[in-house]
Amino acid sequence: MGEPREKSNKSSQGKSKNFASFDLTQAFKQLGVKHMLNWELEVQSIKPSEFFQQRLTRLRRFFDLRSYEESKKLLIDAICEEALEDTHRLKIWKGAALKSDELNGNVDYLIAENKEYLEAPLLCIVEAKKDDFEQGLAQCLVEMQACWWNNQQLDHVIDIFGIVTNGETWRFYMLASKGDVYETPPYSIGDLERVLGLLRHIFHLCEQNLIQIYAA
Repeated sequence: MGEPREKSNKSSQGKSKNFASFDLTQAFKQLGVKHMLNWELEVQSIKPSEFFQQRLTRLRRFFDLRSYEESKKLLIDAICEEALEDTHRLKIWKGAALKSDELNGNVDYLIAENKEYLEAPLLCIVEAKKDDFEQGLAQCLVEMQACWWNNQQLDHVIDIFGIVTNGETWRFYMLASKGDVYETPPYSIGDLERVLGLLRHIFHLCEQNLIQIYAA
């Protein structure tokens, strides 16, 4: 099917590597890609709910949202929760263990089907970094490949989505089923309605992948 399938059948290290051990060059080589393709998403902006606006005001009043990665995750939690509002089949696992034949580690956010336990199909990764977007991208890429490998074991060949964010800036990625990697421009929560629209669009694509799998 392309590079992800070929990579799943060989190991250059002879042992499993942790996601956090990859730099960006190593991540590109792991996926077998040299370039990312531009991904322009035309989506409808979403006005935040009154509940979300109140929650955001309280978070900014009572919590430090700038200094540490754990602080940033409070903001990411709230934004993802708002974007998931009209979905019906998705659930987020935070800190979930993920592994493939070559890779292992814990991911910041892993999105899969809404049930009481986590299993493939794995749909989307969100990597939260305070400011180091290059390291965040490296981890996101190899985590997306691990999701692809897990899905492929069950003959689920679907696009995998990835997000790298520090809470303030959001960038979206797609590992296509044929191995190409797509990247959007960065988006700021200065245009919060746009970010929410993009996130909801990604989550709807995840739901469509579920529908595709169960219809097969």
